Order: sequence, then structure tokens, then C-alpha cells
Amino acid sequence: MLRLEGAAVRFGARTALDAVDLTVAAHEIVCVLGPSGSGKSTLLRAVAGLQPLDAGRVLLDGADQAGVPAHRRGVGLMFQDHQLFPQRDVGGNVAFGLRMHKVPRDRREPAVAALLDLVGLPGAQRRAVAELSGGEQQRVALARALAPEPRLVMLDEPLGQLDRSLRDRLVVELRRLFGQLGTTVLAVTHDQAEAFALADRVVVMREGRIAQSGPPLDVWQRPASEFVARFLGFDNITEATVAAGHAVTAWGSLPVPDGTPEGPCHILVRPAGVLLRPPGDGLPCEVTGRTFRGGRVALLLHPDRGPALEAECALRDAPAEGARVTVAFAAEDVVVLPGEPAGSAEPDAMEAPTAGR
Repeated sequence: MLRLEGAAVRFGARTALDAVDLTVAAHEIVCVLGPSGSGKSTLLRAVAGLQPLDAGRVLLDGADQAGVPAHRRGVGLMFQDHQLFPQRDVGGNVAFGLRMHKVPRDRREPAVAALLDLVGLPGAQRRAVAELSGGEQQRVALARALAPEPRLVMLDEPLGQLDRSLRDRLVVELRRLFGQLGTTVLAVTHDQAEAFALADRVVVMREGRIAQSGPPLDVWQRPASEFVARFLGFDNITEATVAAGHAVTAWGSLPVPDGTPEGPCHILVRPAGVLLRPPGDGLPCEVTGRTFRGGRVALLLHPDRGPALEAECALRDAPAEGARVTVAFAAEDVVVLPGEPAGSAEPDAMEAPTAGR
């Protein structure tokens, strides 16, 4: 459906997109993640025809889009702020694209009614935009984007202005809706929980390049680099040397998965793999912080040796701050990270998401 080949965009001396290659299959939902300045919104604008390329190509259904204006590309675009027309009612907003495509009125009205039913706003045609809640405005903007039956729908931070509980609910509805319609979707977000819930494939960007691409579970379980791991909110990372099935680290000897190559590397231990043990049976630590997350608690631990650790446990098992515990490490949650240049792994601290570690 969509293919980018060596796509590059430059703003003066800054390269916003750096020879990006990306494909999106028909009916696939792809979410692009990345910190501020990583190029994710520039990528979306380049596909939409709102930002010209300095090099490379954008192809839709195999056709090069060079010189094709945005309104002729057959794509739907939904922005974070929805950009609804305040002077039009809900029906007028949804019908806008149909009017631009010169769809006759007798076909527009049933199409608008069907779309509003689809997004959970039946009979809302005559409602004023100003009286809609944020979630309702999001649904109207989505219906408007879907109305012309675009071959590709692109979403720019689609749920960014909504509160967390509403976002969590709507992202499930969006995935169901896109699956029902067979819609091809390219979405941009900085919220990794949103991306992982919505996407068939997650693309992580860094400094105008793709740092990792794959199914959400693969990206979550096997980050391709220290940058990706830290961007996803994992902080249990340290230098290590692998030998004889173990990694020698500042935390001691850690088990590693079978087949791990020997030699120096960086090791990530997911918080679920930091296991609380009875005193005297593991690495001694002090509990220096607790964060409640529903029925589970995230623990910040200060080990007797090595950098700080994060762990998680059930609420009923959570030790108090100041308590002394010992920890062991589960091999299935130990990930060997490919090497990167020193000092390059820290994502933008203002943009790196923390939800869902």
C-alpha cells in the first residue's frame, strides 16, 4: 500500500528524515514512536504531501507521488487537535470530504449517518461542535477522515489531548474499528502504551532514522539497542561480559538466554525479571521508592553493589520503603543489547514515555 524509499527531508543543516525505508501493507496498522525531533511527524507530512522530499520517493499502490498534491493522494489525515470546522455541525464536518469529492447529497446523508453509527455517535448530525466532549470530537474527526474511503488513514497524535482513561478506552475501539473496516493506518504518537495497544507493527525512530521495527511484542521483549530500551522506559541496564552462559555485571553473575554470544555487551533486565527473595539468598538491596500501579507496585531498589534497579511485584507482596530485601534475576527477562556509540543511548528526557514499563 505504502512504500518509502530513501526518503530524506532537510531543514537547513538539520536532517529531519535520513534516507528512511518503510513499507506499510494493505490493512496493516503501523504506529511510529519516537522522542521529540526524531522525525516521526515529518515522515507523516511527507507521505501526506504536506512536506516535499529532498531525496527519495513516496509510493502509494506502487505509484510515485512526486508532484502529486495532498488532496489528490487519496489519504485521510487526522490531527491531534482534530481541526473540526466550528461553523459546521457534526454532519457538516463529516460530509466535508464527500462534498469535496462531489458525492451527491442523496448519497452523502446516508453515508454520514452510517459513519456516525460506526464511531458510536448515532444521530449526532445536528449537534454543534462546541458542545462535544474531547472524546466525541475525536470520533467526529475520525468519521470525517474515513468518509471519502481513503486508501490510507494517517493519524497524528490522535488521542494526545484526551485523559488517560478515555485514551485507554478509545484506543481499543480504534483497533476494533480499523479491523472491522480493513483500514490501512499509519499513526504517529509519543505514547508507547497507545502505540503498543493499537499497532500490528511498531516503528521506533531516532534522529531521522528507524531504530527498530517489528511486532509490538517483539520490540517490547527484544529492544534492538540501549536507546530503544530506555525510550520504552527500561532503566535496568549495565555493562557486562558474557562467558559460559552467564553475564558478569556490577550486580554480580546473571543468567542469560541460551545461545547468547560471549564477550562484552550491555545487559537489560526487565523489572519483571528482578525477583524478590528471602534475606541472604541473592543481591542485597534497600527499597528506596514505591509507585502503585493498580494491583502491582513498582519498586526502586538501591543494591549493595551496582546501579539502581527497578522491580515490580504484587501489591500484597510489596515491601515498605527502607526495607532490606535480596533479589535474583530471571534469565528470560535478561536481554543482551547490541552496542552503540558511548553517550548515544539516552532519549530526550522530556519525551521518553514511562507508562507500562
